[in-house]
Amino acid sequence: MANRRAPSDRSKRPLGAAKLDELALAYVARFATSRAKLLRYLSRKVRESEWMGDGDAMTACEAIADRMERLRYLDDKQYAAMRAGAMTRRGLGVRRVKAQLYVDGIAEADSGKAIEAAEGAAVTAAVGFARRRRFGPFAVSASDDPKQRERQIAAFLRAGHSMTIARRILAVPPGDEQALAALDADAALD
Repeated sequence: MANRRAPSDRSKRPLGAAKLDELALAYVARFATSRAKLLRYLSRKVRESEWMGDGDAMTACEAIADRMERLRYLDDKQYAAMRAGAMTRRGLGVRRVKAQLYVDGIAEADSGKAIEAAEGAAVTAAVGFARRRRFGPFAVSASDDPKQRERQIAAFLRAGHSMTIARRILAVPPGDEQALAALDADAALD
């Protein structure tokens, strides 16, 4: 017989300000995070538990997030730069970076420099994406199939790259060393 876990019959565990503070400290110690993500985590913990603290639970969450910022455990500008840099190195484009920073709750004022850096490295990221996926000049063999080209352009667009960059990279045939060197030179200028 399969060993299935029965649903928990326990009532919600009590949660106070001190325990919420411990949870927040453990969370920021383990994960690089933004203020909004920390607040989402803490509010989820409050929803899953029975609040036993003095005052409103969301006020306590805000106070804890403020304290984490004062202690410099949270820094949305630094988080945005780190996240955008990692995504760009993985070959993702500016649109994906902007979308992820928005989802992570980073304000435009805090994400400005990170997005500028991603825009500056757009060609480098697209070339890295093409190299990893073996598109365009990095393909094993040339293909004249228009459906395959459409799929490759769609992959570039899903990765957050512009149509112009995608077409420019896919226009380079496999093995064209001069065009590949020109792409790499453009990427080095980023």
